[in-house]
Amino acid sequence: MKEVLIIHYSQSGQLTEILNNIISPLNPKEVNITRFEIEMEKPFPFPWPKAEFYGAFPKTYKQKPQKIKPIPEDILNKKYDLIIFGYTIWYLTPSLPTTSFLKTPEAKQLLNNTPVITVIGCRNMWIMAQEKMKRHLKELEANLVGNIALVDRHINHISVITIAQWMFSGKKERFLGIFPKPGVSQKDINDSSKFGNVIAKHLHNNDFQTLQNELLKDGAIKIKPFLITVDKRANVIFSKWAHLITSKSEENSSKRAFLVKMFKYYLLFAIWLIAPIVFILFLLTYLPLYRQIQKDKVYYASVALKE
Repeated sequence: MKEVLIIHYSQSGQLTEILNNIISPLNPKEVNITRFEIEMEKPFPFPWPKAEFYGAFPKTYKQKPQKIKPIPEDILNKKYDLIIFGYTIWYLTPSLPTTSFLKTPEAKQLLNNTPVITVIGCRNMWIMAQEKMKRHLKELEANLVGNIALVDRHINHISVITIAQWMFSGKKERFLGIFPKPGVSQKDINDSSKFGNVIAKHLHNNDFQTLQNELLKDGAIKIKPFLITVDKRANVIFSKWAHLITSKSEENSSKRAFLVKMFKYYLLFAIWLIAPIVFILFLLTYLPLYRQIQKDKVYYASVALKE
C-alpha cells in the first residue's frame, strides 16, 4: 500500500477541487491518501475586505511566517511515498499560509527526502513563485519531481476584473452577467484527472524520473514568455514596495495604511498602463532574444533549480 499525503491551503475551494480531481484516479486499494489542510491560528478572511487584501502584501511578499494550527501527530508520524503540495499565489509569491507552513520544523519532518509534486491554481503568473517554492523545498531537502500549474486562461485585463470581483465578493460567477467566470475553467479542473493517471503509474513503479516530462505532454504547464518578463520585473518592484512599507511603518499604523494605499494605486497603474508598455517592448525584442526565451521556457517548465 502506497502512502500519499495531500498538503494544501485554499480560501475559495478551487484548489481543493483541483486536487480532488487529480487524485481521483488513484486506486484506494493500492494507495492510502492522507489530507492535511493548512489552518492559520488567525484565519485570513474570504471574501477579502479590500484593506486586508492589500494589507497582506508586505508579509506575504517578504514571506514572514504567521502561526499555523498544530499538525496532527498521526500525520507527522508517518512516512509517505509521495506528497502532493497544492498552493495558490499571493503577490507573485506562494500564499502566506503556504510559506508559514514551509518555515515550520514539521515541514522539514514531512518533506525531507520525500518526492513532492507541486500543484498551482492561480490567475496567470506563477513562474517566480514556483522558483521561491523550489528554493524552500531544496532547503527542506525535499525531492521535487513534478509541477502542475492551472491558470485562468482569459486575457490579463479580463482576469484582473473577474478575479478581483471574486476575491471581494466571494462569488464565483459572471460579473455583471457579461464577463466570463473567474479562475481556472471548470473544463480544466475536470480534465485535471488525467494528471492523476500519470502520477499513479509512476507511484506504482516508485520511479519519478520521467514524471515531469510526461505531465508536460499532457499539458500540465503552458508558459507564456511575456508573463515571464512581467513576473521578473514585477518582483523587482514588489521587493522595493515591501521593503518601503515594512521599514517606514513598523511602529506607525497610520503611515503603514497610507503606504499600503499608495501600493494599491501603484498596482492598478502597473496592471492597466505599465503592463501594456512592457508587452510592446517584449514584442520588439522577441526575435533578438528568441533563443534565450526558448531556453527559459524549457527551464521554467522543469523541476530543476538554478544555482
